[in-house]
Amino acid sequence: MDTIKHPLSAPHGTAQYELTSYHFGKPGGPKAYIQAALHADEVPAMLVAQQLRQRLQALEAAGKVKGEVILVPAANPIGLAQVINERPFGRFDLSTGINFNRGYPHYFAQLTTLLKGQLGSDADANVRTIRRHLRELAGQWQPNSDAATLKKALFAMAIDADIVLDLHCENEGALHLYVGTSLCESAQPLANLMGACAVLHTTGAGGEPFDEACSRLWWDLAEHFGPGYPIPSACMAATVELRGEVEVNYELAARDADAIIGYLHVRGIVDAGEVKVPEQGCTPMPLEGTQRLDAPHAGLLVYLKEVGALVRAGEVIADLIDPVSGDTTHLKSEVDGVLFTRLSHRYIIRGMNVAKIAGNKPFRSGSLLSL
Repeated sequence: MDTIKHPLSAPHGTAQYELTSYHFGKPGGPKAYIQAALHADEVPAMLVAQQLRQRLQALEAAGKVKGEVILVPAANPIGLAQVINERPFGRFDLSTGINFNRGYPHYFAQLTTLLKGQLGSDADANVRTIRRHLRELAGQWQPNSDAATLKKALFAMAIDADIVLDLHCENEGALHLYVGTSLCESAQPLANLMGACAVLHTTGAGGEPFDEACSRLWWDLAEHFGPGYPIPSACMAATVELRGEVEVNYELAARDADAIIGYLHVRGIVDAGEVKVPEQGCTPMPLEGTQRLDAPHAGLLVYLKEVGALVRAGEVIADLIDPVSGDTTHLKSEVDGVLFTRLSHRYIIRGMNVAKIAGNKPFRSGSLLSL
């Protein structure tokens, strides 16, 4: 295992930040990139990363890492240092208010120009050519802040990977994945191994999150250049939501790490012995079919459904109770689907997002992710 330290701060600053990455195997073969807690207060991912490091060290010592694996166990040292009134605040950069998982570069326009006359009928050769340009473009990024330097460091390590796993968690939630539509088949073994309740897919969620920055350009380029210049979806990038933010325990972390190692085995990056992928798994659902259940007024929140529950349109998910009058509003699902995330707070104000339900019929458009 090689350890690399990435300085993030410019000289003369009052604070200095540093990112650490662990590198297993050797470059040149299939490559996986895994990062934990880009939203720095999402702790379950960091515990899973500790379990992954132990397993990868053992596999490497046994000569069973056949490709290259990069592990970033705490992907946001800037966010880890942000605390407000004794509470960690790692989702947004306090200097700008920008989500740490938004605003990554989408190099589609630049690539359509750079690739003219360089593609042919060999899909593998096209992938190599595109990745070479991607590495060059990422290297040319000129960040103007510590947060942008962090984004560049993470992005540069991931942009040429075959697999990118961005480990997050919800406020309260059942395990689920976000992937590009063309990646559903390749993501299904991971979803089955991890016991995901939902795989939410789209061709563009909006906001340029990290996983899409690594994967979306592949299907955009394929559509632009057409079938005469075959371009596969060469990066299976997924945002993996590891349940709720307080579900930090060794049993779950070990289970999730074993599932991820199993997926790396299935994809030929490590040799983990016998890995059996469960045949049964959730059916991918369009992200455009997700219902946001928002509070129409303030009140006490009482859930009637647990995360992971299958629900029908018209079923009551929660009651919202006025604490003075006792008047109660029933918050109902408008779709048939699975309740995959909900809010942990039990007193809420008007407009807050209470829960999300994954349905199989698309009805939304535009920006599909929360802030």
